[in-house]
Amino acid sequence: MTEHTASETDVPVLIAGGSLVGMTMAVLLGHRGIPTIVAERHRGTAIHPRAAFILQRSMEVLRSVGIEDAVMERSAEQFDQDAAIMAVVTMAGEEIAWYLPKLNDGVRDLSPSIRLLASQIAIEPLLEQRARELGADVRFGTEVVGFEQDGDGVTVRLRDRDGGAESSVRARYLIAADGAHSPIRERLGIGESGRGTFSKSVTIYFRADVEPLLRGRSLGVVMVVNDTLQGFFRIEKPYQSGFLAVHGLGDPAAPNSDVWTGLTEERCIELVRAGLGVPDIPVAIDDVMEWQASADVADRYQEGRVILVGDSAHVMPPYGGYGGNTGIQDAQNLAWKLAAVLRGEADPGLLATYEAERRPVGRFTVEQAFARYVARAAPSLRDDTIEPTVSDTNIDLGYRYRSSAIVEEPGQEFQVQGDPRESGGLPGTRAPHQEVRLDGRTISILDLFGLRPVLLAASEGGAWADAARAAAQRLGVPLDAYVVGADLAEDGGFAERYGLTASGAVLVRPDGVVAWRGRTEDPAAERIVADALGAVFGRSAPGA
Repeated sequence: MTEHTASETDVPVLIAGGSLVGMTMAVLLGHRGIPTIVAERHRGTAIHPRAAFILQRSMEVLRSVGIEDAVMERSAEQFDQDAAIMAVVTMAGEEIAWYLPKLNDGVRDLSPSIRLLASQIAIEPLLEQRARELGADVRFGTEVVGFEQDGDGVTVRLRDRDGGAESSVRARYLIAADGAHSPIRERLGIGESGRGTFSKSVTIYFRADVEPLLRGRSLGVVMVVNDTLQGFFRIEKPYQSGFLAVHGLGDPAAPNSDVWTGLTEERCIELVRAGLGVPDIPVAIDDVMEWQASADVADRYQEGRVILVGDSAHVMPPYGGYGGNTGIQDAQNLAWKLAAVLRGEADPGLLATYEAERRPVGRFTVEQAFARYVARAAPSLRDDTIEPTVSDTNIDLGYRYRSSAIVEEPGQEFQVQGDPRESGGLPGTRAPHQEVRLDGRTISILDLFGLRPVLLAASEGGAWADAARAAAQRLGVPLDAYVVGADLAEDGGFAERYGLTASGAVLVRPDGVVAWRGRTEDPAAERIVADALGAVFGRSAPGA
């Protein structure tokens, strides 16, 4: 083994990458009492305002760890809330289409959380603070330079980018949240498949007096399509700065997708002016970031004790805002499973359900992002392989899992997505939101989920709740059980919303996904619930 300049440190989980997804992973594990080390090669949190569209499912995750309100406050400082997503020829000129006149039109009833615009500059410091509060050892300016795994764990070599000193960490698991060009994924030899790279794009950070060009419009994302460029603007309060992402030049029907070549500060100013539609507007360039527009999914999400999340597992163009949100949902799916395994509650085989559940969702979401990119900004890429687009709510809230940690119902046709208003408590789907009252407080039923499985019984399903408590005790696993109408007060609708009779029940996993549903009472309740709990934890239930 290579000699190191510092003694080996033991930690349950080492997270390589401390950006949006890696820091979310640290928070979710810390929330469950699992210590982590976060090794981030950059010397601090994000300096560029990427990922500025936060979807409802991601906001629900932030809500579960106590930082939803703080994110909303930071968001309000940066952007107009409930702003529009639209396309123009130029900011000053012709409007092409209004894709979403208000960010939360038609979705407020689906969740206790709203969609909002908040960049990584705003979110990452809040996540870092929360991760540290929950016990994470966050190490900026630290890069992973090598790792070796065996049957018991992973030995990871770290290097301090400032002093060059190396150290060794022994972790039970290594989480690769190290970005689209993940060195860890490459070292493992895990390939990617999909659409590949189709643009050498840039993001231009600039200052200019944009307020007159808004003309009173509340605009969150402004797509630009003209004969000079194709891309999109995001403008921050007080409307004197923003960024322009450019992925195509020239004729939209046959664009030049190499924006990198010949790019000077003067050319950047020309592009900003061409997007704004004012040839002589004063523009100052603060920074330029090169990136590749790609749409790919890793061939595997796990290799032994090394697990991929976020951009290391999937990359997609920034149309729909799905990239960072999909990574947050990866972390939500994986964190509770990893914590259960590390605490000895679950069999290590449960971790295989992470790839089984998340990779089909990742591939579906990548294709949806690509289809939106082609339809809205790159018609030259259109061919008969482009998948039809579905509703944003289907992508965000309507995905469905299939794995051994889900007890499927006979005769149910499987689809990776559907309308969340019609999911009806179907196993594998996100549990529907409903307001209930607990101890005199009005909460979302989603607020009950996060740390342990929850059995929800309808008003006459008390036998299910009793059976679940007994089964959990025999299995030695955590569980909360509630009878809606007794333990939880409601105004009605729970049974119908979850596809139950008055004597039915559902079992919801810590990530808020329905694991099992019993529509009516059953004399074998304890055995049935024990089997369902065994599936959730990847264990066989002892005989009832």
